[in-house]
Amino acid sequence: MAASVIPVAFGDLEHELASTRRVLERVPEAHFDWRPHPKSWPLGHLAAHVAQLPLWMTTMMDRDALDLMTLPSTRELPATTQALLDTFDGHVADLKTVFAGAEDAALGQPWTLSMGAHQILQMPRAAVLRGMGLSHMIHHRAQLGVYLRLLDVPVPALYGPSADERPG
Repeated sequence: MAASVIPVAFGDLEHELASTRRVLERVPEAHFDWRPHPKSWPLGHLAAHVAQLPLWMTTMMDRDALDLMTLPSTRELPATTQALLDTFDGHVADLKTVFAGAEDAALGQPWTLSMGAHQILQMPRAAVLRGMGLSHMIHHRAQLGVYLRLLDVPVPALYGPSADERPG
């Protein structure tokens, strides 16, 4: 029996989830409405989006398709940093459960994103998980890091020491 490709394809998942949680821990609820530019999302909205992204990955594993027209038009934003972390932690627990039971064959199956009758994309599930799931989370986590820096909140180390957590 061949070894699973899931640990190879998503071996960085645990590290990226833990790194994302460290960034979310630093999001100051007193600044949830702050935005660095009028075209930027407010900090609380961006952080809530990051906290929801593990749910997107679970959805990608559980379903063969997602129609964006079926999503609620508004969602309640967490009011506190702890609520943000609770949301993230719950979605991460669900994601880990789904990945633990996943089979390699599922990663190669087509996955479709649509907006009503308009098909936005169809790709192998693994590519969607990597691009619209994990890489998407990393991208927005980096944006949060910039927001934290601009607010003079210490930025956590992610791939090595940050300027705020440099040893010595």
